[in-house]
Amino acid sequence: MGTPELPVPDGLVLRPFRGVRFAVEDPAKVTSPPYDLISDTDVDALLDLHPNNVVRLILPRSPHPEASTKSPRAERQTPATPSDTHPLTQVPPEPPASASTPAQEGIVPGAHPAAATPEPAEVPFASRYAEARSTLRAWLDAGVLVPDDVPALYVYEQSGPSVLQRGLIGDVGLADPGQRIILPHEDVMPGPIADRLALMSTTQANLEPIFLLYDGDHGTTTALVDEVAAKRRPLVSAHTEDGLTHRLWAITDEEEIAAINADLHARQALIADGHHRYATYRVLQRQEHVTREILPTTKTRSHPPATSTPPSPIPPTSEPSPPQPGVPQTAQSPHATEPKPTSPPHPTASNEPTVGPWDFGLALLVDSTAYPPDLKAIHRVIPGLRLAEATAKAKGSWQVRDYDNLAEGLTALENAPEPAFLLAGEDGSHLMTNPDPVQLAQAMPADHSDRWNSLNTSILAAFVLPKVWGMRDDDQTVRIVHHDTEAALQLAIRTGGTAVILKPLAVDNVLAVAASGERVPRKSTSFGPKPRTGLVLRTFAID
Repeated sequence: MGTPELPVPDGLVLRPFRGVRFAVEDPAKVTSPPYDLISDTDVDALLDLHPNNVVRLILPRSPHPEASTKSPRAERQTPATPSDTHPLTQVPPEPPASASTPAQEGIVPGAHPAAATPEPAEVPFASRYAEARSTLRAWLDAGVLVPDDVPALYVYEQSGPSVLQRGLIGDVGLADPGQRIILPHEDVMPGPIADRLALMSTTQANLEPIFLLYDGDHGTTTALVDEVAAKRRPLVSAHTEDGLTHRLWAITDEEEIAAINADLHARQALIADGHHRYATYRVLQRQEHVTREILPTTKTRSHPPATSTPPSPIPPTSEPSPPQPGVPQTAQSPHATEPKPTSPPHPTASNEPTVGPWDFGLALLVDSTAYPPDLKAIHRVIPGLRLAEATAKAKGSWQVRDYDNLAEGLTALENAPEPAFLLAGEDGSHLMTNPDPVQLAQAMPADHSDRWNSLNTSILAAFVLPKVWGMRDDDQTVRIVHHDTEAALQLAIRTGGTAVILKPLAVDNVLAVAASGERVPRKSTSFGPKPRTGLVLRTFAID
């Protein structure tokens, strides 16, 4: 069988979808942070809030003893009509056993797929995500989860002390990074992609949105988002334990959706959070096209209607599809190893090829000019690298100053010019500054820009880890801790290792690196506030 071509959006596209939402009295109790910010202890706490918390889908393990599939339809904040056409058969069957992760652009080489999975490595993907599929089916069948009646774009607001962010949740058209429509800015690792691919392909669902930023210049889309939030009644209002209030509205009017897509079409989006999930979207897209032999050859519509029906697979035939004037042709997947197919798609009733639900991914799109993001640091912990050893080796190429405790070290780090790193562990903290310029220049890659080479995460990945400490920056050697310096210190102490505390990158530097086509090292940025998982889900069968 030939390798199918993939549909190419001709601009930034945000398609409406039939959201699937929890029917509960307090929706906050069934939501969670993004999957990669959840520890095992957090899982227990989330399940204590509600036995049907969404964490059972995104990070499944053994079933919670109090889990329920009793229908709570009456608790839903907006009435939903039970669907007679919503049997278990609407949840797609088990995917083929051959799901794999092809080579992916931006993946850091040399890492091992099983190393970065959120759950313990001894739990196989197949059994773990079969549990998620079974739970999803049961909740849909019982009315724990209920689909909205019509496709919508969802206005999403997060508010709290010194926080206000609004955006749109919808199906974003998947684009190759080379098209410069959706820009990644960070490298990814194969382990998390393999993990999320197993989840998405098994459940046939996008269970949490990625986070995209775009320069909307306070345009039509932002004006409509603000108008909806100010004047319309929300579908959902949830107050979470982090002090934020989350509200959700549905835009179903076709003219409003068309106006949004007309405004977005020529704009460019940056992946703020969800690089691994976006990479997974694109791997899954290709996998599903190969498996189902969908061979589209026309572009994705820029202004999708509000009432679309799920597509059906198209069997291949034997004639090539002629180019159409004024219509961009499909792009060959960068991972293809077989020749392009010489067969056109079988025509549908409208004589147009069909685009599948896998050609889109769930995303939150935020205008960064109206709602500037908060960029925080991501710290590292290196288990087994004793603090004394790390400090001694650093003194060969850095100036190192000692501090009695973490607080003193953090104050010094805040005031130090870049590049600077604070090493912390059981025996205090040590500030690394003023690297030897000759050693630094020799270590940094010549094929990267000066801006890239000046980033603290680049210097850590290319100089400190391999040259100073003799180790690789991979997901087996280096543990990741978002934001919390005390948590990084405690993990270092527990593992007999060293915490490396960083300052956050500057937003302008991240945007400039992405615009030039480069990517910062993995886990360099943590944009926020991140969308809450569980407010609205997307399944391919209902989409």
